[in-house]
Amino acid sequence: MASGRIGTRLAACLLNISEGRRRDIVEKIAKAAIYVEKGQEHLQATVLNIFSDHDYNRSVITIAAPINRLCSCVVAACVEAFSCISMAAHVGTHPCLGAVDLIPIYPLSGVSVEDCGTVARNIAEHLTCSIPGCSIFLFGQADLPEKRSLVQRRKQLGWFNCRTSNLATVIPDVGSAPTLSYGITGVGASPYVMNCNVSVDTQDLATAKEIARSIRGSSAGGLKGVQSMAFPHNGNIEIACNVESMDNPGNLLASSEESSYVSYSILGKTYYYVSPQLIETAVKKLARDHGIRTIGTALVGFTPEECLHHAAYALANGVGDFWRRRGGIFM
Repeated sequence: MASGRIGTRLAACLLNISEGRRRDIVEKIAKAAIYVEKGQEHLQATVLNIFSDHDYNRSVITIAAPINRLCSCVVAACVEAFSCISMAAHVGTHPCLGAVDLIPIYPLSGVSVEDCGTVARNIAEHLTCSIPGCSIFLFGQADLPEKRSLVQRRKQLGWFNCRTSNLATVIPDVGSAPTLSYGITGVGASPYVMNCNVSVDTQDLATAKEIARSIRGSSAGGLKGVQSMAFPHNGNIEIACNVESMDNPGNLLASSEESSYVSYSILGKTYYYVSPQLIETAVKKLARDHGIRTIGTALVGFTPEECLHHAAYALANGVGDFWRRRGGIFM
């Protein structure tokens, strides 16, 4: 952990934007999070990673900062994104409803999920002031008092069917009715969520959907905290997984299961998540049962521990464009 004020109360945003083909635009959006007026780098913010996918036409930009700085950094990146991306012209195989599709805020160190919920609501308010016509739905700790999950909200809005045209009748939580250009943006907070994708060597979408359903945490025998879908990708099918961090009051996991999960702590609270290796193993076994092989696994960004480690280093050393050191990932 970095010493001093920077690095003691850190949070991250895994900003999901509906652009993954124009690298210059994606990097322009990332730079907006870390550069202030006159091109000077904002030393108390860092972009840790950029993951872009051509088929999905989607990018995930990992922004980290002290929690009191994160709102302004994320809003700056979103303002740039809204100026560059139009849902009216968007084409991609990944579901999306907004030019800026998702703004999740996660605690890294010294802050609670509730603190992140406050930041998320501030981001929502600032965005609707900065971008007339911006439309936002809230989820998790930002959605008070219901605290509805992202999955619940997406189902309500038809995200899984990617029906942007149906948003005309949607009443947003914050902002005005969705426009064809901006769509609607999800803003919320929760414990850290990883994205882990496993590709299978088939074009049989029905079989891939069956595999995705089998590992889903809501399925009998599935992996707790895992949400999964199957999408066509690069001539094959990708099992795309959201991997939630779960707190464990003693009844979420049986003692026999705990060794299969990775744990970490923030403010004395312990969280558990399924390791990417376990997800890959489970998909590989299910695929083999159908006579299919797996052909690769991609972790979109970092585990919670890796995200904290890199954020603390980057912020302590004033490395705003940390993603350049990693090279980013453009697929």
